[in-house]
Amino acid sequence: MDFKIQAQQSSMAPYHIRNYREKDRTQVLDLFSQGINEHIPTTFRHILKLPRTLVLLVGLPLVFFLLSGSWLLALVASLTLLAALRFLSRYPWTKFLVMSLRKDMSDITKSYFGKPGSCFWVVEAEGQVVGMVGALPATLQKEKLELLHLCVAMEHRGQGIAKALVRTVLQFARDQGYSQVNVSTSIMQHSAMALYQRMGFQKMHQSFLSMSWRLMAVPIVSFVYCLPSARASEIKGPGGGP
Repeated sequence: MDFKIQAQQSSMAPYHIRNYREKDRTQVLDLFSQGINEHIPTTFRHILKLPRTLVLLVGLPLVFFLLSGSWLLALVASLTLLAALRFLSRYPWTKFLVMSLRKDMSDITKSYFGKPGSCFWVVEAEGQVVGMVGALPATLQKEKLELLHLCVAMEHRGQGIAKALVRTVLQFARDQGYSQVNVSTSIMQHSAMALYQRMGFQKMHQSFLSMSWRLMAVPIVSFVYCLPSARASEIKGPGGGP
């Protein structure tokens, strides 16, 4: 199946999925950074809705007022708490961005094209990179492929680009002989989670990457897509029978 043509037909625009080139580096990193940073406001709103946050927002200013008798001090306490919550919502995303820029995204060509079984694609439209996705072998299980950094520019969403990128990764996994494709995403990424489930990924488990994620009540959800050969093996069982 030609995913380049499919992306064009679904969006009615000259989108082209191709392998990453070194000249794409600046645009890819800008797109990646924008994609990460856009989750910060969503996370902040999520934190504000938590029951424990509501208790703090009401209780802390009240305590300061009862102790000091000053509404001004109570207001300062409330604003300080909001600033702290804003920092908390930003910190894990910033940390993830910095970590990625120091690891696989520091040298995309080396990380994704230095050995077989991995790749990095971009979506190009009128000379601009408007989408991207990467694929690397799982660290401990080489028969499994990790889908990484799926991102589409905000103004180009809703046109089937993300779906075409995921299909590109799935086809690559089949061609390379992988048995599964794994992907992890946070619960803040609602559209990504919905996309993976619509495309046949199965939700496996969720966990917290660190204490900051736990404090924000933002778990990371893991999904897996079993390729046809893997599904057939599971159905037949070890003995090869039904």
